[in-house]
Amino acid sequence: MRPNWLQPFALVLASATIGYIGWSGQVLALPAAIAFPALWSLARSRRTASVVSAAYFLAASRGLPQGVAAFYQSDIWLGLILWLVASTGFVFVHVALWSRHSGGWKALRYTIAMVLISLPPFGIVGWAHPITAAGILFPGWGWIGLAAVTAGLATMTTRYRPAAAMTLIGFWLWSAAFWTTPEIGRHWQGVDLQLGNSLGRDNSLARHSDLVATLRLQRRPDAGNMLLPESALGFWTPSVERLWRQQLAGADLSVIAGAAVVDQEGYDNVLVRVSASDSEILYRERMPVPGSMWQPWLPLIGRSGGGRANFFANPIVSVGDRRVAPLICYEQLIIWPVLQSMLHGPDLIIAVGNDWWTKGTSIIAIQRASTQAWARLFDKPLIMSFNT
Repeated sequence: MRPNWLQPFALVLASATIGYIGWSGQVLALPAAIAFPALWSLARSRRTASVVSAAYFLAASRGLPQGVAAFYQSDIWLGLILWLVASTGFVFVHVALWSRHSGGWKALRYTIAMVLISLPPFGIVGWAHPITAAGILFPGWGWIGLAAVTAGLATMTTRYRPAAAMTLIGFWLWSAAFWTTPEIGRHWQGVDLQLGNSLGRDNSLARHSDLVATLRLQRRPDAGNMLLPESALGFWTPSVERLWRQQLAGADLSVIAGAAVVDQEGYDNVLVRVSASDSEILYRERMPVPGSMWQPWLPLIGRSGGGRANFFANPIVSVGDRRVAPLICYEQLIIWPVLQSMLHGPDLIIAVGNDWWTKGTSIIAIQRASTQAWARLFDKPLIMSFNT
């Protein structure tokens, strides 16, 4: 007779393994996450389901402790605490909806869990969602592909899981054999920077002049719109606006770059478009990083500050005659911003990040892989720009 701990141990080990592989930063590895609902459904108790869920989430988000420690310049313990806190939403939903009943009832409950982890409030920390694999399994299928993966994941919780697994693995292998990266939008160009934590903090004339020189040096002949990372322009002020418009004089070029707009209550993390002739605040981030940027508890204790969350605002913006879906940093790791944008039928996706603090982790690779998967699912050109 097998020991009673063997089956739970195997489930937990398998769950951690697929979390590690699926969220390694390799875009074609994302479908490893489709095994999670099967492992969750095979748990024989709520306690086992909780540990299985935690193992998957913690393995998938393993870069967080080191990244948090780098961001706050603290020891690893702060990162470990936030890592565990971040997992509570994912674990709570999956534990609350776990059931001993099998068949359609369990599939329905898992479908509800998928929806809850996709939308606020639980979706605020809804990282590592298995549904992200839709872009690898069904590239170009759009909403039909998303529905197919949703049905497949739900079926993985029933006795039909072998058939569902074989079908999804077949699509995975087919996609891997013929995989192509998302198209780069015509007349668009993303520029990556390696300026570390000085980006957004050095607001000197020399820094802005260097950025303009970098754009001029790297510009392709056909590029009319160039993309710079999150926080590239620092604080967006009338003086910075005038400087950039002067620097771009004579260049038939629009620059889209990250900046911060500050007022007495806090700030917005934004994308700005600037050219020689005009400028505008193009996009206000829907979901800043919880904790480090978005701090909703501050008003409760009589303090101001922190980044504003514009949860469902500006899902698309217009740049010339193009409808653009912007994603800033953290928005590339969660579900509802990209799906909300896709509902409005954009022409392309732009993704930016200021990821100097992720050095030595898989976080930036996961951001890139996740965004590429969504772009392929909906067959949209993708332009990216990151600072490391």
